[in-house]
Amino acid sequence: MKIGLLGAGHLGKIHLKCLLATKCWEVAGFFDPNEQLATLVAEQFGVQRFDSYKALLEQVEAVDIVVSTPAHYAAAAAAIRANKHVFIEKPVTETVAEGRRLLNLLKKYPVKVQVGHVERFNPAMLALEGIAVAPMFIESHRLHAFQPRGTDVSVILDLMIHDLDLILKLIPFPVKRVSAGGTAVLSKTPDIANARIEFSNGAVANLTASRISLKQMRKMRLFQKDHYISLDFLEKNAQIIRLYDQDAPNLPDSDQLMEFDTNDGKKWLQMTMPEIPPVNAIQRELETFFESIVQNTTPVVTLQHGFQALELAHRILRIIEKQL
Repeated sequence: MKIGLLGAGHLGKIHLKCLLATKCWEVAGFFDPNEQLATLVAEQFGVQRFDSYKALLEQVEAVDIVVSTPAHYAAAAAAIRANKHVFIEKPVTETVAEGRRLLNLLKKYPVKVQVGHVERFNPAMLALEGIAVAPMFIESHRLHAFQPRGTDVSVILDLMIHDLDLILKLIPFPVKRVSAGGTAVLSKTPDIANARIEFSNGAVANLTASRISLKQMRKMRLFQKDHYISLDFLEKNAQIIRLYDQDAPNLPDSDQLMEFDTNDGKKWLQMTMPEIPPVNAIQRELETFFESIVQNTTPVVTLQHGFQALELAHRILRIIEKQL
């Protein structure tokens, strides 16, 4: 199936490399309005460069949109109206209103749209498949060093939105209350932010995101009854600690357990490191996008998923802007 790439910047080149590495997509070419950049990318990857987005759309069945966030809506809307399947990087659009308009467009044009919330495909997250995950408390830290690239939007839309998407997947209940704080330091929008999100089932998520940190960190910790789960998205590993009662019917072999006493009697702890699948997350999300088209199934990260994360991100952003 032929796909075209819109946007050949830093992330766009990574997408192009991943598309070329798949066995499912045929890359018809790309469009980027930057003359110098487009020339270099065409030479580097040996792919056709189109002179306009319209010309690109005419030659493909699907499009991979990796342009700056403010340009997401116009590009996606044009592709949907042309009956092309759309993969669009996160955040799905810059504004909630734009996201809602894309949802309305999908009612008229039956194409597949997948949003690039790539952490869904991180090996650490994939390691949880088959494990009963029902967290009542989540703590997340996503810290990056400052880079001018990406500052066209706040740290909430740039970084925290990854974790917002994950917690909305892990806690499938309505959001009841949101509190947040943050500030701009090196750019015109918040560069560091913290949000506390309470859900209708009593679960709570506490998220911190920063793009002015001296070190990198992408960690999430999940707490639930008898379980503690630690995910490291940067190192791509997972750790699961499970608590067993002394008379638990499914108690593992004793050499896998650590015994200790509590006020409620003897307990057993088991620590496991799930096998981590060797996955290129971006390549895998692009492959699942293809699979949803040819198998006529729902994309892993739908436009609705992307919109929900966007809506929650803007809710947090409004609280912080009001404080500032």
